[in-house]
Amino acid sequence: MVTKKTASKKDTKLKKRTVKEKVKPSRKVEGRKPSPAKGSKPSPTAKGAEGDGFIPRIVVFACNWCSYAGADTAGISHIQYSPHFRIIRVMCSGRVNPAFVLHAFELGADGVLVSGCHFGDCHYINGNERAAEQFEKTKKLIRLLGMEEGRIRLEWISAAEGVRFGQVIDEFVSQITALGPSKVADVKAREKPLPDSLEEYERQS
Repeated sequence: MVTKKTASKKDTKLKKRTVKEKVKPSRKVEGRKPSPAKGSKPSPTAKGAEGDGFIPRIVVFACNWCSYAGADTAGISHIQYSPHFRIIRVMCSGRVNPAFVLHAFELGADGVLVSGCHFGDCHYINGNERAAEQFEKTKKLIRLLGMEEGRIRLEWISAAEGVRFGQVIDEFVSQITALGPSKVADVKAREKPLPDSLEEYERQS
């Protein structure tokens, strides 16, 4: 014969079992790592560089009026790209002569990217045309020194091209990763951080 007291105990046990069954799935969910939000995935280039053991050291000379502003746009827009570079702001890409590029390699850079305004948009009218001329001279010098031409690159990036800035950085990091470390700088130079301002760069000249 089932009394009220026995029925009450059975009901209590049933309730506890039901609560446990409900709690179990929630515990599994809490222990699971949250999936990354859309657009928050790390750059595959950066991940690949670290995975291979070699992290390239890259210097980017960026024009103040366009390319440097393009880097700002990439940051504001939360665009993901490789972090393996130091950006140095110059007033005009035309100022970057072969000596600038070679000194970057002496300081331990594995690659050098020069970036300025598109033709017709230069703040100084024809500064980017001069940059193109200087770049051709730099390429000849690089060949003369027995270095790979792929270690230097010239690009035109506007202030609105944040996405393009990220793409160029990823492509160049991947390119330099494939080439490996530069043999220009000695071990001591590679142990020091690359300059991240024109003032610091010139101070180390």
